[in-house]
Amino acid sequence: MHFLRSAALLLPLALAAVPACRADIYGFVDEDGTTHFSNIQLDARYRLYKRDPLSRPQVSYGAGAEPVVASGVPENAQVSGRRYASLIREVAREERVDAALLHAVIAVESGYNARAVSAKGAVGLMQLMPDTARRYAVRDIWDPLQNLRGGARYLRDLLAMFNDNLSLALAAYNAGEKAVIRAGHRIPPFAETRSYVPRVLEHYTRYRGGA
Repeated sequence: MHFLRSAALLLPLALAAVPACRADIYGFVDEDGTTHFSNIQLDARYRLYKRDPLSRPQVSYGAGAEPVVASGVPENAQVSGRRYASLIREVAREERVDAALLHAVIAVESGYNARAVSAKGAVGLMQLMPDTARRYAVRDIWDPLQNLRGGARYLRDLLAMFNDNLSLALAAYNAGEKAVIRAGHRIPPFAETRSYVPRVLEHYTRYRGGA
């Protein structure tokens, strides 16, 4: 498949035209609003837009760590999710955060990889930045329990800051609360953030249904 470029508004039409190719489709929207497509993930900007139903579950670069879950929750992430389920329930109860929401954030951020590190230096299950870890008194950012607690507390504070607006809280978790405030209490105009929020919400709906 050749590299494609189109206006961002043509994205739905472009995706609709691709299924016969039988290949995963990756893409991103650049600062000029131009959408770029490829059948492989050329770099960290590319996100999975459409998966070939015949392909195996894959892991790709994403908003948080490398690797992270590209779309859905592949089998290895499901196994890890069960491994950390009791820990997540414990932290959710302690910090008064919905366990399904923690699962959703972890699935997108790290794919349940406690050793995941992003290109920006975010670490662990909740992809804590070192400054955020210090802010929430996380002494060992690599420890799954401490990482979970720090991320849950940050998420809880973001929900309070944005009046329980889940979309804005998630946008702030991804881009920072200042970015959301500067955007007029809207999701910032970053392609990564605008992809991140619906992905987490999709997982959240799935986990709540499963619960």
